[in-house]
Amino acid sequence: MEEESLPPPSQLSTRRPKRGRPPKPKQNDVVVEHQHRESSPEEFNEPPRPKSKRGRFKEGTSTAADAAQNASDLTLIEVIKGNGKLIPHAVKLWVERYEKEPKPAMGELLTMLFQACGAKDYKCDLVDEADVDDVVVAVVNCAKNGEVDDYHNSKKKEFKNFKENLESLWDNLVSECQHGPLFDQVLFDKCMDYIIALSCTPPRVYRQVASLMGLRLVTSYITIANMLGAQRETTRRQMDAEKKKRKEGPRVESLNKRFSDTHEKITLLEEMMRKIFTGLFVHRYRDIDPNIRMSCIESLGVWILSYPSLFLQDLYLKYLGWTLNDKSAGVRKTSISALQNLYEADDNVPTLGLFSERFSGRMIELADDIDVSVAVCAIGLVKQLLRHQLIPEDDLAPLYDLLIDDPPEIRHAIGALVYDHLIAQKFNSSQSVPRGETDNSSEIHLKRMLRILEEFPQDPILSIYVIDDVWDYMTAIKDWKCIVSMLLDENPLIELSDSDASNLVRLLCASVKKAVGERIVPATDNRKQYHNKAQKEAFESNKQDITVALMKSYPLLLRKFISDKAKVSSLIEIVLYMNLELYSLKRQEQNFKNILQLMKEAFFKHGDKDPLRACVKAINFCCIESQGELQDLARNKLKELEDELIVKLKSAIKEVVDGGDEYSLLVNSKRLYELQLSRSVPINNIYEDIVMVLRGFRNMEDEVVGFLLLNMYLHLAWGLQSIINEEIISEASLTSLLYKRDTLLEELDYFCNLATNSKEDGRQGSELACRVCVILAETWFLFRKTNFSKTKLGRLGYEPNENVLRKFWELSEQQLNISEGEDEDVNREYSEETNRDTVMIAAAKLVVSDVVPKEYLASEIISHFVMHGTSVAEIIKHLITVLKKNDDDLAAIFLEALKKAYHRHVVDISGSENDSSDGNSLSGCKDLAARLSGIFIGAARIKHKSSILNIVRDGIEYAFVDAPRQLSFLEAAVLHFVPKLPASDVLEVMDDVQKRTENVNMEEDPSGWRPYHTFISLREKYAKNEGNQDEKEGVSVRRRGRPRKQQNMEGKKLFDEQSSSEDEESISEYEKDAQDEEGRQEEDDEDVPLINSIKLSSKLRSLGNKAQTKAGTSVKAVDDLSASRTSGASN
Repeated sequence: MEEESLPPPSQLSTRRPKRGRPPKPKQNDVVVEHQHRESSPEEFNEPPRPKSKRGRFKEGTSTAADAAQNASDLTLIEVIKGNGKLIPHAVKLWVERYEKEPKPAMGELLTMLFQACGAKDYKCDLVDEADVDDVVVAVVNCAKNGEVDDYHNSKKKEFKNFKENLESLWDNLVSECQHGPLFDQVLFDKCMDYIIALSCTPPRVYRQVASLMGLRLVTSYITIANMLGAQRETTRRQMDAEKKKRKEGPRVESLNKRFSDTHEKITLLEEMMRKIFTGLFVHRYRDIDPNIRMSCIESLGVWILSYPSLFLQDLYLKYLGWTLNDKSAGVRKTSISALQNLYEADDNVPTLGLFSERFSGRMIELADDIDVSVAVCAIGLVKQLLRHQLIPEDDLAPLYDLLIDDPPEIRHAIGALVYDHLIAQKFNSSQSVPRGETDNSSEIHLKRMLRILEEFPQDPILSIYVIDDVWDYMTAIKDWKCIVSMLLDENPLIELSDSDASNLVRLLCASVKKAVGERIVPATDNRKQYHNKAQKEAFESNKQDITVALMKSYPLLLRKFISDKAKVSSLIEIVLYMNLELYSLKRQEQNFKNILQLMKEAFFKHGDKDPLRACVKAINFCCIESQGELQDLARNKLKELEDELIVKLKSAIKEVVDGGDEYSLLVNSKRLYELQLSRSVPINNIYEDIVMVLRGFRNMEDEVVGFLLLNMYLHLAWGLQSIINEEIISEASLTSLLYKRDTLLEELDYFCNLATNSKEDGRQGSELACRVCVILAETWFLFRKTNFSKTKLGRLGYEPNENVLRKFWELSEQQLNISEGEDEDVNREYSEETNRDTVMIAAAKLVVSDVVPKEYLASEIISHFVMHGTSVAEIIKHLITVLKKNDDDLAAIFLEALKKAYHRHVVDISGSENDSSDGNSLSGCKDLAARLSGIFIGAARIKHKSSILNIVRDGIEYAFVDAPRQLSFLEAAVLHFVPKLPASDVLEVMDDVQKRTENVNMEEDPSGWRPYHTFISLREKYAKNEGNQDEKEGVSVRRRGRPRKQQNMEGKKLFDEQSSSEDEESISEYEKDAQDEEGRQEEDDEDVPLINSIKLSSKLRSLGNKAQTKAGTSVKAVDDLSASRTSGASN
């Protein structure tokens, strides 16, 4: 690098080089040696010898010196476009030329300026005679004629450093001229005049490059001004010291003159800065190009930070405040970043008082910006305002709502703010702390965290969001020993209420999950997590730490809260994230045994879903993950649990038979159901007892009956898997399985008939009806004929007859037609297993798996496409996708679905005298036709052309079967498919329809024939080639975003400074445009409570996978395994 800034070789001194570096050869010696080698044929034929390191270094040094010498042969624009290392030397040479001949050198510099902007081969020779405006007009004309090279935005590799080189040239030029031309008020004044003029021209590239150069000049001026300011301060101190010795004298006069000269130079530099600011910045900071606006604001932030004596005042700060409303997210983010740097320096805060008071509201609003990166930066800025206590506490209330926002980046940024401000209280030094405790103690932080969680008492999901937000910043949340100590009341000074204990247990469980890499908040993209090696090692280390910390206290926690169903579920789940091997290594087998015993006690102490499911999951985990003696203990405990459960079930059945209460039977049926979801339970001895109590006591509660049927089905599924896994299938086991299957189907048939008959009593749907639908569909699927037809187990194949299938669908329709209000009495604990979505999934599964004929059930399901909300529509949409993929007869299925929807319309007309019901039912048919026809878009119209044509022709045939009574089918259904056909086919269809009405008197029933005239009116449109054949089938995309606050901020008269009215008016218009843009954005936002959207998205994701059944189906794994094993047996 030193050689690059050296003068030409002719001016080099012949000093002795430093030790270790060889002397540079003279140029003549290199030439002579080269010629000598070329003239020597012997050396030419020699193989090349490897060069030593010393020789290679010597050659490289010579090459760098030659390149520096060649810089004098390049123009300035060539230096900029080429190697940036030549810029310092090229600038030094140009300054020497300027000092000798100013006019040619200035012309060369201005030529470079125009060519850098993109003007091809434009040269400025007559510097004095040329007027700035005339020259700029000529340069603009070059752009109009297309004579422009856009180096600034070029993607070519050779220009990738163009902007950096251009800025480096002006930096070096200002630095080289600081002792002379910089202050001659000629050179840089002329350059600034042209730069300011070019920055106001129409060509965007001119404005971009001119703005780049002008902004860089101010930055370079600031560097020199700071250096001169330091010299001035040094001179002042020397002068003060000298005046103490003597008041007058040559030394004092010399220092005084130096001080005055330095001050004049600084004043001149500040005038030059103001010139560029007023001539360039105030116009370009609101340029139409967001990149120019961004560079202006970024530069202003640098100027204020590096030269606060001039720029740190409201006259300049207001531009940072105004651009907080810019329509470009990049500009808003740049402005926020500049302000963050300003607030970082404590010395700047007193001067920023008025600015903070004026714009703090907007800074807080930006924390909810529609752009995530802007919102995150704004939250960081709010943290700095809090640190300096520049905003009141009440203004932060809207920010805390963002703790449960969708984007995790925003949630975590708010979490950092909450931790710093409310938990660690870094911004409040007046907070009192109890004696004997430090402000950073885990107990203090955890108590403050509990105060925050109290704001979400009824919704544990929101509490989990808050815990996830602060987990990365709060070390106390990972202090598991401290949390356990607080839960066990080991510290008498800390008293926990019941809600505090619930939140602390929830916090402990969530913290343990996070520490081992589990998600506690569902991801929006639903992607699988991947961790690198270091993360996996950290998670394993955390798992060991958790186990060691809880090894002795975990049984105490379980024993204390074993009766509290709100806490015991979370506590039991903790064992899933422990390293069970450590119990053996640490000789803690007794504690492990105590844990198993407490899990068993919790299983029989509770009858709710969450505690039961947690206990089963934890015991199964201990049986699988533990080893040796621990595994034997776990398996023995599980066997004891199963035996005791069977005994309790027998006792409960006997109690019901003896006329006792059904509660014990219900609770133990739930326990058996939860246990059978994960493993086979030997209930052969009580299977007959279950059948007996079902048949003998038909008036039992629906919930009891539902769980008994579920247990029969699960036992049947596990029995089927057992037979499939057997190498030798015994006739007895096969006969027993068939008997159990037929018994279950008989019971389901009875309750199916009972539920359909209850419709006459006004009771259309119930939890039991949903259970019957789902279990019936799952049983048919499990024993479908296609699964066993070519195997040794062919006897197991089953296919329902048409009568049973119709009863099944009639019962399913009843559940689909239940309104939200009528469903309030359903058990919410298992609501996800007993809703219409589950029923629809079960029915669709039968169609997809070819369990039943598609012609009937598929059309029945599709006829409900638009009747039951978004979730059911998504299920049917997936079904249609599968049917299309399997090349099924879509025309026949769609037409039957439309006929069924139209038939419901006819039934509504005959059963009601209200005109509104007529319109509603017909609109439902129209909506269905619109949705089904909308499936044929783009290439699908061509692929399924024959299907569309069949739907139209067969639909017309159906409409004319009973004309004019059924002609409304043309308008309600067929009309929506006609635009999907080519014009020639449409005209052919219209001719066929007109032929059907020959010799028909339409005047007898004009209203009945109105749909015919509406349908036939399309003929004229297509005859004129105005058909909608090439219709634009776009889909409106709704941009997701968070609701944002209304903003009504004025852009002028922010401070009491003097400015032109034209400038203020333009600023006001600029802000108004920005606010109008934001107003348009707000119209697209959904004003829906966030937690509802979270639940809905999660629900739709679960519905998206058709292969997954809900908990009511319960044995997907068994079904898949059954199918695979059976197909394997056929081979």
